[in-house]
Amino acid sequence: MSPEPCNWCDAPVGRDEGFRASRPGVGERAVFCRLEHVVPWLLRGASWEAGSGLEPGDDDAGLGRCALCGERLGEERVLLVRHRGAHRIADGFCGTEHMLTWAKSGGRWA
Repeated sequence: MSPEPCNWCDAPVGRDEGFRASRPGVGERAVFCRLEHVVPWLLRGASWEAGSGLEPGDDDAGLGRCALCGERLGEERVLLVRHRGAHRIADGFCGTEHMLTWAKSGGRWA
């Protein structure tokens, strides 16, 4: 599979690197080479692409709770999956505002 361009800077993002965001309820996705690129992309008005952003067998409910507030995820959920080699590290959010707040604060590394 050839690299995909980052939705913010167009840098090539390989299958086993970067971040994949998706809105499973509406079938939209985005690719980022770095977590930091999620922030300006959302602030400028996210331009999602068609697709799921998930791999076969992935649960489109993520972990079931928002990584920011802890509430159960609903139809407006957004998933953000870090690809690191063969590993996939997923976080789910109530919506794009919670993903933005989480990313601005450094994500899992805050």
